[in-house]
Amino acid sequence: MSSASRITSIDDVPEETTFLFRVQPVDDGDEVKEAILLHDDEGVVSWLNYCQHFTHIKLDKGSGAEMRDGEVICTNHGAYFEADSGRCTFGPCEGAFLNELAVGVDDGAVYLVDDDYEFVGTGGIETDADDLGSKSNYEF
Repeated sequence: MSSASRITSIDDVPEETTFLFRVQPVDDGDEVKEAILLHDDEGVVSWLNYCQHFTHIKLDKGSGAEMRDGEVICTNHGAYFEADSGRCTFGPCEGAFLNELAVGVDDGAVYLVDDDYEFVGTGGIETDADDLGSKSNYEF
């Protein structure tokens, strides 16, 4: 696996929350997206960092997503997503699935192996304070 696709050490992926990183779609080099790594029964899994109910809502807001009983929780909507499948088991998007990114583990490190994305860096997308304006979650 290429060192350019190395995300982090598997030891740095928290057991009870998520690890945040950034990716870019290969076919659209300008759009950086956030993704999360988390432990599941098989090792680690990765999902794009947004709720399926409203995709501008992040699951991990920069300090790890809340998790309970093997599920990631959207604190904005109360939706629960299975860590291993990404399926929403409860909430307004029940039955929807998180978007998976393929990752692999080699010699104690986690690598992005998804052909559709390239690794950009760890942490979230930096935004200006002016970009943090309110976005309503109400549907009209």
